[in-house]
Amino acid sequence: MNIFDKGFSPSEATLRYLDADYEVIKHGTFVRCAITGKPIPLEELFYWSVDRQEAYVDAAAAHTAFERYGRGQ
Repeated sequence: MNIFDKGFSPSEATLRYLDADYEVIKHGTFVRCAITGKPIPLEELFYWSVDRQEAYVDAAAAHTAFERYGRGQ
């Protein structure tokens, strides 16, 4: 099924974030940014924390998380 199929609805994925990749736990089309709450399409996911197991929409959000929580919290 793809986004052009009738009845397609985006769904939130569950991922396990690894050092240079991620593992799909529950299939979906997007994850949510831990800082902004914005949906991030999986094909646009470039920033995440392995230590906190959370995704970020962009470098600014990742930096905000680093400032807020530190590297390994």
